[in-house]
Amino acid sequence: MGINIQTIYAGLSAEPISVDAAIAAVESDTAGAVVTFSGVVRNHDGGRQVARLSYSAHPLAQGVLEKIVESFYEGTQDPSGHPVRIWVAHRVGPLEIGEPALVCAVASSHRRESFELCSVLVERIKAEVPIWKEQFFTDGTAEWVGAGAVPDLEQGFAENQ
Repeated sequence: MGINIQTIYAGLSAEPISVDAAIAAVESDTAGAVVTFSGVVRNHDGGRQVARLSYSAHPLAQGVLEKIVESFYEGTQDPSGHPVRIWVAHRVGPLEIGEPALVCAVASSHRRESFELCSVLVERIKAEVPIWKEQFFTDGTAEWVGAGAVPDLEQGFAENQ
């Protein structure tokens, strides 16, 4: 069976992200499984009450996100040879409690491939995409939390020129 990944969408969004839109984008007649992940802003962290968040992205974050998705093109197979469809978006800017910050949808013929790919994709995005979260607490304090790594700037600039 052939490898056939289709990136429907991979991007950063200053606008709210719709889980329903992500599902609709990856659904197809060949997909027997659509798995989604929605990372939602919660009202607590480390025993403290969170009021809201703001995400900031490095200028190379979009490219890093795209490369992560593209890295699955090799070695990912749908057992029936049908397309595996991916839609993923990460918010940037201010978010309120309850809003999705990261949404990922993966569709394939079978559930195992969809679950596995969605899980690995989310973990890699959180570990590798240079996006930082500023948490604003109800006591008036704030803190920055890293959610990715700074890309190799020399390599990143060389690739973007």
